[in-house]
Amino acid sequence: MTNPMQDVLKSKVILIIGTNTTSNHPIIANYIYEAVQKHGAKLIVIDPRKIKLVGISHMWLRHKLGTDVALINGLMHVIIKENLQAKTYIDERTTGFEDLKACVAKYTPEYVSGITGVPAQDIIAAARLFATEGPGSILYAMGITQHISGTDNVKSLGALSMLCGYVGVDGGGVNPLRGQNNVQGACDMGGLPNVFTGYQPVIDIGARDKFAKAWNADHLSDKVGMTVTEMIPAAGKSIKALYIMGENPILSDADGHHVEKCLAALDFMVVQDIFLTETAKLADVVLPSTCFAEKEGTFTNTERKVLRVRKALDPPGEVWDDSRVISSISERMGYPMNYADASSVMDEINRLTPSYAGILYSRIENTGLVWPCPAPDHPGTPVLHTKAFTKGKGTFFAIEYRAPAELSDAEYPTLLTTGRVHQHYHTGTMTRKGSALNSLYPEPLAEINAEDAKIINISDGSYVHIISRRGRLKVKVSVSEMTDRGVVFMPFHFFEAAVNKLTNGALDPVSKIPEFKVCAVRIEKAA
Repeated sequence: MTNPMQDVLKSKVILIIGTNTTSNHPIIANYIYEAVQKHGAKLIVIDPRKIKLVGISHMWLRHKLGTDVALINGLMHVIIKENLQAKTYIDERTTGFEDLKACVAKYTPEYVSGITGVPAQDIIAAARLFATEGPGSILYAMGITQHISGTDNVKSLGALSMLCGYVGVDGGGVNPLRGQNNVQGACDMGGLPNVFTGYQPVIDIGARDKFAKAWNADHLSDKVGMTVTEMIPAAGKSIKALYIMGENPILSDADGHHVEKCLAALDFMVVQDIFLTETAKLADVVLPSTCFAEKEGTFTNTERKVLRVRKALDPPGEVWDDSRVISSISERMGYPMNYADASSVMDEINRLTPSYAGILYSRIENTGLVWPCPAPDHPGTPVLHTKAFTKGKGTFFAIEYRAPAELSDAEYPTLLTTGRVHQHYHTGTMTRKGSALNSLYPEPLAEINAEDAKIINISDGSYVHIISRRGRLKVKVSVSEMTDRGVVFMPFHFFEAAVNKLTNGALDPVSKIPEFKVCAVRIEKAA
């Protein structure tokens, strides 16, 4: 996020796209409600589903699945045509505007309406509202990233925000809402295949030398590693063993049948987790580990704020925390990793990670700090890019619309999209262990539009078979107006109806994220 969560209270217009915020990020949703209902902010919701925030929105653009780039280009076309762009900001702080202008020239409201299904007049009205009522904040989540065009979607949103002069200002910015509580921290700590901590590239010889010296290593490889979605197909081929921590790819990864075959082809698989997940059941070795309440450390949340986590409970039995497990394995493999406690790990992070250099344990005893925080006397940086972008000037990318990898046809006439529900989390490893949450949402449901239900001759509570090119499953139906005609929505929390056995494993070429949000299916009434 370029801006803090509470910054939406300073926004005059908020654009929500690809995020069912009340279900997936309810605290942030509370700020949106406050901004709209108490501070008079205008709200634009762009979503194929009639999410809860539509109820307080000033405009709702219900676009077809996977048409985000076309719609964003259409908004920018109107803004440029009507001369509503932030001219001074563009001249002083950006490059590539003329390329962008040339690209979006053909994305007229009428042309975009034909692609997205959004009426032309609504595209014009939304563009005017967003460009003229600033400062404007853009919030998005995995409804934007989980496409083969996910990287293009994000770049397009960045262009829209820069076009209006909203990056680097209070109440503005481009703000991805992270899908898990410490995924920002995992990325910051080098949990990506191409970087050390703080996004220091492994291909940079200076970074490699710095870390090699700190870790008492002769040298470190300059080879960029593999993403999860590259590792799974390589399992049993170039990858013979896999160590999985806190992930449940049997349920969470696209094309689940293929995932299961790949994992079965491994010579050796270790799973480290707090419960025996569906993936752990297939492992050669399972290492039980502590949950967040049983260990010390930090979380870095979606607004880049580093917060202390303190041990509240003793773990059961002989369970070790993750750092002790990792260090012990490392020592047995010939490399000692001796950290006295979580604080000593943080000390190393401070020494080696410029953006975390000033985030000392002593400074976050009672409150969090936002990176970049380069020195012990630095207050942190709640808003990014206030005076200049990290690279100097922000770049406008000219991006053309690309259709999803799989569209509906005569054999598979319906589009399937997946996501989360408010009551459960990810693959249900934790939330489905408790009776309270299970009583609120006890079983998997497929959302189907009422008109589609009539055609199939089913009603609320009926069972159907949903079939894709990769698999089939049986599931109970929830008939409503939340989902558009020709679309079925399913949550992926439930092993009983593992929807990712149906989804398409086609990847974004840059991020390598699968297209969870669009695949073609057919629906048949179950006997």
